[in-house]
Amino acid sequence: MAAGARFVDFEGRGPEPRELDVRWIHGSVSSKHNTDPDIQVHAYDEHTVILRQNKAVHYEAPFLFLLFGNDRAVLIDTGATASAEFFPLRRVVDELVDGWLARHPRVDYQLLVLHTHGHSDHVAGDGQFADRPDTTVVDARLATAWAYFGFEQDPTGVARVDLGGRVLECLATPGHHEAAVTFYDPWTGFLLTGDTVYPGRLYIQDLPAFTRTVDRLIEFCDHRPVTHVLGCHIEMSTEPGVDYPVGTTYQPDEPPLQLTVTHLREIRSALDELGGIADRPRRLARPLFVLWPED
Repeated sequence: MAAGARFVDFEGRGPEPRELDVRWIHGSVSSKHNTDPDIQVHAYDEHTVILRQNKAVHYEAPFLFLLFGNDRAVLIDTGATASAEFFPLRRVVDELVDGWLARHPRVDYQLLVLHTHGHSDHVAGDGQFADRPDTTVVDARLATAWAYFGFEQDPTGVARVDLGGRVLECLATPGHHEAAVTFYDPWTGFLLTGDTVYPGRLYIQDLPAFTRTVDRLIEFCDHRPVTHVLGCHIEMSTEPGVDYPVGTTYQPDEPPLQLTVTHLREIRSALDELGGIADRPRRLARPLFVLWPED
């Protein structure tokens, strides 16, 4: 940090629960009539930003997370669109970093790009950061991502990523994707679950691994204050158990993004029910999620 720069104490208190009453941009009946930005920016607090890609740009409309520490920021996921013309993620992130540095001056401030998993709608924007100075992009594929976190030696360990006083706890959470990672931020109390848990279709690539992951998340949360469980999509409607069809670009009746630890337990209960059905159904719907085994 620059001499005299104010050190932010990210460890001096536990997370303070804040409301997340946000009307997220949800697309448009016609892209011609869509006046929302390509990327919605919501400042949860001074050091935490939640981004959402516009559904009119890409129907997946993933959420991304930008967290600031004293020495570096981390961007978790890079969205579903590679083109900076249609999805100007690099420009938006640069503006947010510049704004934070104007309020908290530092020199040699770094940006780290990590991922919840390697599906294309979470890594498409990586190339926008390839030539960005002071930036490290960790490839989301199993060999590179898990090597970065040390999971290839101990997939049950808790890795720590220090942003400069703000230390994220990271868990290997396969089941939806072989290289899935969940991030816990003690500053906000966010549990960032990627596509493992969110209000939508929980596609399960490996059912036993997914069940172990949900068990692990529940146990992990039993020992930490979790304010919000935040995945990367909203696919459900406000009608319980009813999801928007795949490819929908206009979702005017969405539930909130945030779930709770109670929802993790509901998912676990639904997994038990799914396992008890001899002729397993293609999907099992609950009010805020749908279990969707792919095998």
